Amino acid sequence: MLAALSGVNYVTPTPIQAALIPIAVTGRDCTGQAQTGTGKTAAFVIPILEQIDHSSDAVQALVLCPTRELSEQVAEEARRLAAEHDCEPALLVGGRPMGAQFAALKNKATIVVGTPGRVIDHMRRGSLNLDELKIAVLDEADRMLDIGFRPDIERILRRCPKSRQTLLLSATMPPEVERLAQRYQRDAERIDLSNNSVACDRVKQYYCTVDNDRKFGLLIRLLLSERPQQAIVFRRTKRGADQLYLRLKQRLEGVEVIHGDLQQRVRDKVMQRFRAGRTRLLIATDVVGRGIDVSGISHIINYDVPEYCDDYVHRIGRTGRISSDVKGRAFTFATKDEGDQLTRIEMRINNLLEEYKFKDYEAFQPRAPRKHVDDLVQPEREYPEFHVA
Repeated sequence: MLAALSGVNYVTPTPIQAALIPIAVTGRDCTGQAQTGTGKTAAFVIPILEQIDHSSDAVQALVLCPTRELSEQVAEEARRLAAEHDCEPALLVGGRPMGAQFAALKNKATIVVGTPGRVIDHMRRGSLNLDELKIAVLDEADRMLDIGFRPDIERILRRCPKSRQTLLLSATMPPEVERLAQRYQRDAERIDLSNNSVACDRVKQYYCTVDNDRKFGLLIRLLLSERPQQAIVFRRTKRGADQLYLRLKQRLEGVEVIHGDLQQRVRDKVMQRFRAGRTRLLIATDVVGRGIDVSGISHIINYDVPEYCDDYVHRIGRTGRISSDVKGRAFTFATKDEGDQLTRIEMRINNLLEEYKFKDYEAFQPRAPRKHVDDLVQPEREYPEFHVA
């Protein structure tokens, strides 16, 4: 294990790794809460590799993730850390050929990483046997519950041996996640580093107040001013992401879009180009709001204010990551009636966002000058008791 860590240049553990690994390697159930970009993946992969029997061909560890992209990232990290072991993690996600996954499961797949839906599919087909499972990991548990995976997660955990170790990792700990942990963990040790603002300290955060119909002009001005190395622009909806992409690709090079309606092969190619640095600007929904670690991301732009405060935390966590030397900058576009949402975000991160203004850009539609005092009030017929002297 030490040789593998040296090979990937891991020298000093992050706070979540230093806190979680000593407990997890003992086989005890554990819940770890920490900000994004703090190295949670290695925190559970290392205990897995230390505890499983590498002479066995049986599946002994299962890692459940909310998205295909995060599953791929976890599987790749597991491969890197297992370089000195006879271990080839199997990746089970939708949108990928079943034949290759069948073959992977037969090739000494002691570790399986995947999304709940595809894992259940393999269980039904009999290609995935969990009878000898030792460790189950719920990665980004809050996100999995957000997108409706709770029934699938519970179905999978009920099929796992009761003697297993269960590790739950999450950036936030809402009541739904607490209930899940209480039901499926035994005497779990709780590690809460959510107040450790390691990720947020590496991201300079701003807000821009702007009329909705002037966001596009502000975005262009921001991109030209900031010249990001790589940036993700987040939109709430798939349709909004597509519309923004169509407008931007006519003006800028190196622009792509990613969301859940795209075929998996298309999403894979988009992420490959983004990781390689060939794509500088990625328009995205929250399908990539969590867990994606691309070292070159310098800017996050929330074109739409996130619906939930925790989504804000996860979005900005795509930059300023510990695995990167790039310190990030995050910008959130907000209309005048979204002040309350900004306040809730500031309360969630325990930090005040700084306002960012352009001297030479009018972010609001100028109002036509009023020519007469009567323009200030409604007609008298609507308010007969109101009189102007």
